[in-house]
Parts: sequence; C-alpha cells; structure tokens
Amino acid sequence: MGVFILKGFSKRLLWTANNSIKIVSLVAVVLLSHVGKAQLPIKDAAKNAYLIVRMAANFHVQPREVDDQFSDDLLRAVVKKLDPQRIYFTKNDVASLTTQYAAKLDNEIMSSSTVFLEKLVQLYTQRLKQADSMVENMGKKTFNFSLKEVYSVAEDTAFAEGIEQLNTKLYKKIKLAVVASVAESYPRKATALQQKKYTDSIEPILRKGIVNNALRSFRSVSEKELGVEKKVALVYCDAIANCFDPHTNFFPPEEKEDFERQLGKKPLIFGFRLAETEDSSSIIDHLVPGSPAYKSGQLNKEDKIISIQWEGKPKIMVADKGVDYANSLIEGDHSGKLTLTVKKSDGTIRQVVLQKEKVDNGEDDDRVKSFLLKGAKSIGYISLPAFYIDWETNNNDVNGCANDVAKEILKLKKENIDGLIIDLRFNGGGSVKEAIDLAGIFIDAGPVALVKGREGKTISLKDGNRGTIYDGPLVVMVNGYSASASEMFAGTMQDYHRAIIAGTPTFGKATGQKIIPLDTNYIENKSAAPPKANSYIKLTDFKLYRVSGQTAQAKGVVPDIILPDMLSVKAKRESNEPCVLQVQPIEANKYYQPNAPINLTPLQAIAASEVDSAAAFVALRKALAQLTLAKQKKAKPLLLSEVLAQKNISMEEDDDEDDEEMMSEIDSSLEMAKEKSEAYYSVENHSYENKKLQANSELLEMNSEWKTVLRKDPYIKAVFRVIVAMAAK
Repeated sequence: MGVFILKGFSKRLLWTANNSIKIVSLVAVVLLSHVGKAQLPIKDAAKNAYLIVRMAANFHVQPREVDDQFSDDLLRAVVKKLDPQRIYFTKNDVASLTTQYAAKLDNEIMSSSTVFLEKLVQLYTQRLKQADSMVENMGKKTFNFSLKEVYSVAEDTAFAEGIEQLNTKLYKKIKLAVVASVAESYPRKATALQQKKYTDSIEPILRKGIVNNALRSFRSVSEKELGVEKKVALVYCDAIANCFDPHTNFFPPEEKEDFERQLGKKPLIFGFRLAETEDSSSIIDHLVPGSPAYKSGQLNKEDKIISIQWEGKPKIMVADKGVDYANSLIEGDHSGKLTLTVKKSDGTIRQVVLQKEKVDNGEDDDRVKSFLLKGAKSIGYISLPAFYIDWETNNNDVNGCANDVAKEILKLKKENIDGLIIDLRFNGGGSVKEAIDLAGIFIDAGPVALVKGREGKTISLKDGNRGTIYDGPLVVMVNGYSASASEMFAGTMQDYHRAIIAGTPTFGKATGQKIIPLDTNYIENKSAAPPKANSYIKLTDFKLYRVSGQTAQAKGVVPDIILPDMLSVKAKRESNEPCVLQVQPIEANKYYQPNAPINLTPLQAIAASEVDSAAAFVALRKALAQLTLAKQKKAKPLLLSEVLAQKNISMEEDDDEDDEEMMSEIDSSLEMAKEKSEAYYSVENHSYENKKLQANSELLEMNSEWKTVLRKDPYIKAVFRVIVAMAAK
C-alpha cells in the first residue's frame, strides 16, 4: 500500500496511522472495502470526481456544497490517505500544495481537470523513491545504540521541515524499531560483555528485516505499472466521497466483483473476509453467519490479524504485510486447523482456532448461539454478532437473524427461563429490516424507528405483527462498537422501557447507505438490482431516528447501566470521524406509547456494587489507570539509548494502539482476576443443542470454549445479577 510500517519486527513498536473505524449499515446491499485493487488512470479519476459530486448532489441525504471549504477538507484527506505516517511529504510539500490547491480543488473537480492529480503523482513518485533510497542506505550501517538521541511525539506526528529532517525522522524510526526488537530478547541479567556480543550478533539480522520490510512497502506501489497513478487516482476519488460523510465511498467494479466472489458459497470455508487498513494491517471485515469464524464467538469485525499458524507449521507474523499476503497464507486446500492471533478493538490479544466447514446459507441452527445461565435464576443468553439476512435466498424473512433469534428464544422458553440477555457487543449492524423484526419480538406492535430521506419526509418503521414471542425481563448488552442496526434496536428497547441497556455508549452511527452506479443517468428502481457500471458509489441516503425523535448519530445510545471497559480509553466513535453528519432531533412518533418506566435506581446499585467489588473490575480499573499513565508518558520525548534499559519503549501516534507487551501483561492480570471473581451461574446448553453436540465432537469442543468465555466474562456476571433482581420482582 506504499505505507512505511515498522510493526511485525517488534511487539513494542506500533507506528500506525489513525485508522478511522468504518462501521456501516446497509439496507438490501452489501458493504465493500474502499481501498482495493483499482485500475484507474488519472483522466478517468478526474471524470469520476465530477460524477461523484453530481451523484452526491442527486442522492445523498444531506449533500454539502462543493466550495472552498470542501476543497480544503479534500486536500487534507488526500494527503492523509497518501501519507498517514508523515514519512513521504515534507512540511514544505504540504504548504506548497495548500497554497496552490486548498481553495481550488472544487474548481478542479467541476472542470474535470487533471492538473492537481498530475502534480500529485509526480511529487508522490519522487517522495516514494526518495524514502526508498534513504532507508536502503540506512540498512548498510550498524546502529550505535549508545548515542543520546531523542525522538518526540511532536517529531513523530508532524511533517518534517525539509528533506534533511525527513531523512533524520526515517533514521530514528528505523533505529527505534531495531533497538526495540533487540530489547524483546535482550539478556538483561547477563554480563556487559555478553550483552554486547548478543547485540552485535542480532542487530544486523533485525536491521535487515526491518529495512526490507519498509522497502517492500515502498515498492509495492512504485514498482507496479502505473502503480502510483492508480493509487493517487483511487485515493482522490474516495477522499472526495468521504468529504460528504465517513460512510460515502467510491470504488471501481473490480472491488465489487472481488467482494461478491469472496462472499459466494464455497464447499469449505472459515467464513471471514479480510480488509486492509491505511497502515497495511489486515482486519476482519465480514463474518459469514453460521461459519466456523462466526460460531467461534471469539471474532468480530475490526479484529486485527497479528499472526497466522497452520497446524504443525510455524507461526507467521502478518500484522503489517497487507491483505494479499495474509490471504495467500489462508487460502488453498488446507484441511488442518488454523490458529489466528488477533488484536481486539479494546487492545486485548486472543488466539482463535478454526477449521474449515461446509456452510449452508439456508441452515439457521448455527447462526445464533444461545445458552442457559443457571444460578439464583435461570437466565437465557443469546449472542448476536451481526444483523444479517440472506438477500438472495431469503423467503418470507425466514433466513434473517430476527427469525433465528426467535427460534432460539422458543428453545430457551422450553427450559423455563426467568429472564433473557441479548448480547450486541461488537455488533457493527447490518440489516435495519432485521432490527425492526427483532424489536417486534419484544413489543406488541407499533413504530420502532423513524427514517428521514433527502426529501425531508419522515417515515415510521413499524412492527406490523401483533403480539410478542418473549415478554419477560430483558437486558441488552452493548459497547462502543455496537453500531447502526444494533443502536436502532437498543434505542427502541430503551424508548419503550422494554429492556435495560447495559455497557458503554454505542458507536453513534444512525445513517443508512446504498450502492449505485456512478452514472448521472441512473434512475433508482428498488425492485431491480443496480445495472453494471464502470464504477460505483456507496452513499448515505437516509438518517435513522429513535421513536422518541432523538438520534444516535454521533452520540450513540447511552446505556441505563454503565459498565466500564477498555474501550473508554481507546475506542473511536462516529463523532471522531472527519466530515461526520450532524443530525438534529425531530418530533417523536405520535403513536409511540412506551411501557411504564423501569425503576433503574436499585438495578444501577447492584451493578455498581459488582463493579466496585468484583476482582475482574478491580483489575480492569488498574489496567485503565496503567493505560492512562502510558498516554501521559508518550507525550514525553523518547531517549533511544534507554530502550534496552526498558525505561521508555513505546511511542504511538494518536495513541491508536497500545504497547503490546503491556497489553499482554494486562491480559494476563485480567484473566487471573476473572478466575477469582465469584461464579454466580453455570453455563449450560438447552436440550435441543445437547442433542446436536452428542453427534459432533468438533462442535462439542467449540461449545466448551464458548462456555469458558461466558463463565468468566465479568460483564455478563454483572448483567446476570441485574436481571436476577428484575426477575425477582
């Protein structure tokens, strides 16, 4: 991707760009990654730029003026996408581009001009070659770790003044990566002579690896035919789309076709799709319902892949090597088990073991997982990682997640449950239609949400079916990565006083998108699939409101019961995104009739006592304090010569990642604390599930892992105490 990455050679060094979280909800369409293998020359990019703003003017729910402010936002976005770590362009480069184009790109777009693009291609090509030459030279000389060299956060996060300063910045990055890699296995208890011998022997190996990694990143763009031109063209078009809102994206047909091909039915699959971030990391972008990845319950969208290991083979680090490399290791006719080491959105590290399976998209029994939590009361638990629907084979809504949840509830009701927990943590959304249907399971009838399109008319989304499937005590669990359809469902349950919402404030995305051809002659036909086109645009075409008239956009859903978690330190939400849509409340639906309010005070007191006393939450508070202190330390200059003494090792741009060794220590302390926390319940399967498990040893092993996770989860324990109190009334 042309981005200089130092990760992968040192767990302690994470030089990453500020990777914005892209969590979107699509209605009757699929989400496509906006960075991919484009075949887009400069002239076509200029034409597409004009088409993007025209299509946004015609179809976007809240189009903005393409003016000087738009131009300034666009230039900033293009520079950031091309150089997220500020290692190519200098401050003089950026100043020159700003002076010439910050107020003129709107004119370039409207006239389909290629002047800016041609200049940018020339400059970017020059800077890529320059960085390549600088780093290659650095690999030829041994680093002296005793020099008193200082590297500050300010230096790391700013563009270098000129070429000489840029060379110094790259030198310090490379050197810091090497010395920190040495520190990973540095023999601290050895004699000074032994330490020197060790350093002298391993430094050349690590230096070569880190330098080669950087050079590979540079050349992945520059050495391809028209590689720089294609990258600049794609970045330019997508940046224009992003200036309307974070979820409006441009993509050429190759991406759409590649995505659809990856989501097609396969004989044996793991059931996850990878996407590539701006720093060449591979993250999970999609989980296929019912697949091994989905059923594991341990993977979520936005999980970052750290390493891949096939059964009986060595572990391979893939953290910074791009999606193509990761997919090349995963694909193929493998029948053994695959171990993925992933970094969760809250910074914790987890190993997940998967084996390929045949997945029938029409089979619903494995797509929603439910358990019984047996303690003072018998409580049902359902995990729902996404609001999925099978668009192609869905027949009368029977293949969506709402119907699958309903079936699990009926199985749990046969076990005489006293309450129910719906877990939407890390659920990034999906089908709004399914969220409506799911809400209908728990309320009798009536409006569940409001939608407003570009024409300004408010439409009520209603639960058209009378009656409920479950009317007992209900708790919905959410966190900072619960988004879109998850927020709609949680907000509806909260507005109707139908459930207690527990966790942390949600992501804050209350908009919907559609994918249409990039063609000004396009006429929307909701009954037909979009026609084939040279390029496409995914744009935001409606705003979603709660029945109360409030919106979760940029605010999220605030839980009734707050349970602190690691995301409070590091989660990014919709409000952090550039060009985020600002949405004002509207009038409540006049037919909305909520239940009597739930008395929250005693339930909040129960949760507070658990948070105050449980060993896991005590350990969590210590971890949060440790992360906060780490943030403060990162503001101080780093003395490179002290790295081997472990006085100060980690510096990270915008605190986007946390030091992995520290996180590993935090993980260990939290796991120990979880074991010490009181066990309020046992985790059991309902009778229907037990019959399936008896006939499948692999399912039995996975089921055991699920039970272990649920048994130790401090948040579920806190929620269990709350819902037991609700059921006792």
